[in-house]
Amino acid sequence: MKRETVAGTAMLVTALLVAAVSERLHAEDDAALLKQAQALFKPLPQTMGTPDFPTTPARVALGRMLFFDPRWTLEGNVSCATCHQPALYGTDALAKSIGVQHRTHPRNAPTVLNAGLSFVQHWWGDRKNLEDQVEQALIGVFSSGHPDPAAVTARIEAIEGYASPFRQAFADEAKPITSVNIGKAIGAYERTLLTPSPFDAYLRGDTRALSPMARSGLQRFITRGCASCHDGTGIGGQMFQKFGVVEEYWKATGSPEIDKGRFGFTKDPADLYVFKVPSLRNAAMTPPYFHDGSVATLDEAVKVMGRVQLGRTLPDAEIGEIVAFLGALTGTLPASFVSAPTLPSAAVKRGW
Repeated sequence: MKRETVAGTAMLVTALLVAAVSERLHAEDDAALLKQAQALFKPLPQTMGTPDFPTTPARVALGRMLFFDPRWTLEGNVSCATCHQPALYGTDALAKSIGVQHRTHPRNAPTVLNAGLSFVQHWWGDRKNLEDQVEQALIGVFSSGHPDPAAVTARIEAIEGYASPFRQAFADEAKPITSVNIGKAIGAYERTLLTPSPFDAYLRGDTRALSPMARSGLQRFITRGCASCHDGTGIGGQMFQKFGVVEEYWKATGSPEIDKGRFGFTKDPADLYVFKVPSLRNAAMTPPYFHDGSVATLDEAVKVMGRVQLGRTLPDAEIGEIVAFLGALTGTLPASFVSAPTLPSAAVKRGW
């Protein structure tokens, strides 16, 4: 064998050995990152229903119709779907939503997708659960605009086609069209709005479900401290936190108004500038960001969070990696949410 051939063979063997060692080390790193992620995050459950708030087919079907139907609100032109549009991943893309009679909501409308995973509802956390949120909204000046629940139920009763779906959903009740049952029905539908994402596949063991850049972003997300608040199944939504731990948030966001957070609800000085930590699922699809919609892009939102929460100026490369990870939280829209249902008969009784 010629010397050159022997040398070439040796070089090839060495290269293969180096590649094998490198691949093994990468595999070990991937396994370690997965184990770390599985300790901090959980994949989506099969359902967000509970024993107290079951997602029975009849309730879900009724709730879906009510969710998309504007006819029972004050002027008949605003529905739940107005602020939570399927094409915009359950948001309306506005800094602050517009409700009945063109009233501006005080805060940005978060996505309704996966919302049942959160421990409370609203930026203030002033709604116990999805059902409470719906029931309170029935008499909200920004949503339904009705002064009392009876006005809402009267409008629904006037739409003849709702009688049968309510009887099916609440078969043990003589008069099923109530504000409580409206909340339970819409809540049941919203509890079905789960969006499984590549990150869920990753958490179940498929390390290649995330791109190398997204895996790097996940590592950054953990080591930089983002996961100290944004953890669990929702990647957030499980705690309250002050917005502006290191510095006043409005200096970084350019917010035109200073929202005092839960203080406005509790009047407790400890709640000044405290908000519910939002879920980051589908964050790439739901700009603008923060409670006041003051930041337009996800890159800028990550930059702001590094600055006001962590006291860090994150390099552009790290921001790009974290944004790539957040993109892997974008899930598949439920079929029942992609399009609106056929609504009950529009035959309306006179006199209301």
